Amino acid sequence: MLKTLLPRAPDPAALAALGDDRVLAGMARRIFSAGFAWSVIENKWPGFEAAFLSFDPGRLLFEPDEFWERLCGDTRIVRNPQKIMSVRANARFVSDISREHGGFGRFLAAWPAGDQVGLMKLLADRGSRLGGATGQYFLRFVGFDSFMTSPDVVACLRDAGLDVAETPTSRRDLTRIQDQFNAWRAETGLSVTQMSRICAMSIGPSYDLDTLRQRAGVEG
Repeated sequence: MLKTLLPRAPDPAALAALGDDRVLAGMARRIFSAGFAWSVIENKWPGFEAAFLSFDPGRLLFEPDEFWERLCGDTRIVRNPQKIMSVRANARFVSDISREHGGFGRFLAAWPAGDQVGLMKLLADRGSRLGGATGQYFLRFVGFDSFMTSPDVVACLRDAGLDVAETPTSRRDLTRIQDQFNAWRAETGLSVTQMSRICAMSIGPSYDLDTLRQRAGVEG
């Protein structure tokens, strides 16, 4: 049964082919979902796509201040001014990285596989509102081979003897988690995403199969 709950290993070729608009859309989706009911964001997503011009970074960067001010009153989206302006900032971030590397997807696909911690730092430093769990969710949903630091994953790692905090946010703890997943990947041949999912399902409350399938997509 466990095997049926595991995702496919991430595909670097698919990640490299990801368009900049889909990268920016992925960032926005995770930013607006943070601290909000995900179902609301999903239901309104067609409105987000329309309001933000299909998340085309080039088009958005040419829009004047008035465009962004109008979005703060646009009922098609969640009207959070700080999150709305993060799309503008991240359009610049995506555009800059794309220009440097021939596409943001290519940049992600070429990033060293065993250094998610470094990539998370770059997202937090150069992006807007992409730190912490939001950055992790972004990487997972766009297809980067990544671990999550959800409570169950961390509980599994601590149960296995890894010396990290219950809520690991320090560079030291994240590096230890990265090193552990790197070692398990070398030992098992599984992807980091798959091993993170196994950790999430290996400890904590027991659930029925349907609930496990639902939770596995976002918590491991």
